[in-house]
Amino acid sequence: MLSQTPAKTVVRAYVEAMNASDFSALASLFAPDAVIHGVLGHGTLDFALPIWRELHECLAMRLDVLDMAEEGDNVVVRFRETGKAVLPFRGMPATGRSFELTAIEWFTVVGGRITQRWGIRDSGHQARQLGWSA
Repeated sequence: MLSQTPAKTVVRAYVEAMNASDFSALASLFAPDAVIHGVLGHGTLDFALPIWRELHECLAMRLDVLDMAEEGDNVVVRFRETGKAVLPFRGMPATGRSFELTAIEWFTVVGGRITQRWGIRDSGHQARQLGWSA
């Protein structure tokens, strides 16, 4: 079992809230001035929450923790991200096809709140699996 620390507990709560589509709980884990960096850009929660909602509604996204490491205020997680294109997403069609890929997210946790989050994933691999590109 992975060791638990306060920062890892916050990140695990993020995963649980993300998987449950509990956006109120998700938002409560972030500092008011947190910055979220991702494949589609960066900004505050006002920027990220609509994208996260779309990921759930359109791609039925789920994160499974594979590895988690912590140093200082930073926690990094390697995920298996899965989902299925059930509704159109950002101009791409709902193909009914599934995807599985590796995603990595890096969190800075200060005072029990996420102050920064970076997310990277192989969007090209996802697009090929979903039939959005050759």
